[in-house]
Amino acid sequence: MSTGALFLMGVFAVTVVIDMPIAFGLVLSCLAYLAVYDSAPMMVAAQQYVVGLDSFTLLAIPLFILAAQLMNGAGLTQRIVRLCAAIVGDIKGGLAVVAVLACLMFGALSGSGVADVVAIGSLLLPAMARSGYDKGFSCALVGSAGATSTIIPPSIVLIVYGTITDTSVGKLFVAGIIPGILLGLSLIGVAIWQSRKHNWAGGQPFSWPELRAAAVDALPALMVPVLIIGGIRFGIFTATEAASSAIIYALLIGFFWYRTLSLKSLWDNLKSTGESSASILLIIGASGLFAWVLVAEQVPQALSTLLVDWTDSKIAVLLLLTVVLLLLGTFMEAIPVIIIVAPVVMPVLAHYNIDPVHFGILLSINMAIGANTPPVGVDLMAACKIGGINMMQTLRPLSWMMLAMTAVMLLLTFVPELVLFLPRHVQ
Repeated sequence: MSTGALFLMGVFAVTVVIDMPIAFGLVLSCLAYLAVYDSAPMMVAAQQYVVGLDSFTLLAIPLFILAAQLMNGAGLTQRIVRLCAAIVGDIKGGLAVVAVLACLMFGALSGSGVADVVAIGSLLLPAMARSGYDKGFSCALVGSAGATSTIIPPSIVLIVYGTITDTSVGKLFVAGIIPGILLGLSLIGVAIWQSRKHNWAGGQPFSWPELRAAAVDALPALMVPVLIIGGIRFGIFTATEAASSAIIYALLIGFFWYRTLSLKSLWDNLKSTGESSASILLIIGASGLFAWVLVAEQVPQALSTLLVDWTDSKIAVLLLLTVVLLLLGTFMEAIPVIIIVAPVVMPVLAHYNIDPVHFGILLSINMAIGANTPPVGVDLMAACKIGGINMMQTLRPLSWMMLAMTAVMLLLTFVPELVLFLPRHVQ
């Protein structure tokens, strides 16, 4: 690896250690590299920053964020929780199972792990505390379940990955369905096991009339994934156009069906979307600049050569990349990791004939695990803030959930058909 690449990563490592915001650290390390090595005019940094944002597909990010805000404001979150509670009934640990199911369903609306955690956690964490659930367990469960939004469509993480690698976002969305369900089932298994072990309570007794009423009430929310995936699958619209359609749909049901949205709440949602989108896009632009420097220093070629000399095994390469991604996900948020790593590993994937859709899903699961791993752990941090506890209180129950998610990731690594079956037969 060249001295320029080592200098770049060294400066960035220092910015991480001193806890500088990731976006600023990425830009500063690139500017320092250009100043020291004089490989291009400083103006190029601004140009590459803008190039990193110049994508029609990336427009889907603020649109999906706004759609999720509107749906939450329209009361879809409460209706999803009610439906999940009606499905689960009063089985032992029922509230924990409801939390996982609700996170999976809301993830199909939001595409954001933090949004999922905040929306579902605000409703269920207080209820779980009142029912005697350990707060560390509850926060770890909601954080882990909320992180499945990085895999379940319309995942913002998958949109970013598809844009950077020129991989079909529609295929990535479809590919995330089975892995998302498997992750949910693994967390439900942990939730039921721990609940029975500690004798934690269930919810209300199962009732067919309540299930029918809850299903009818939640039907508009259940139609959103159908609108998004179905529209993309049948070529009616792209991912960005699907996001726009979801906004229109949310406005219609919020203003005219449930009549829970107002002009004031719409304005509040627009402001919140602007803040969230700006922070994400700021990081995307900075990460694009950083990735451009890595490519200019021929880091992808160097990594490809190193791995080719080391092994011929596709599985060994995937496992090695998994270890690297888990380490990066512990200290960085998902989007900068994706934008930095994806261009570097694409030549490696091509050499080993690894499907970029398969790798994209594995990468997303790695990021979901990282989003619940201290010291960063943004999803876990959000859950702990709502639950009013310290992250250290979640570590013991969290270890079982991370183990379950890692087991699913390894299963998908060794059995890629679980990821690729739907894209091959549905697209």
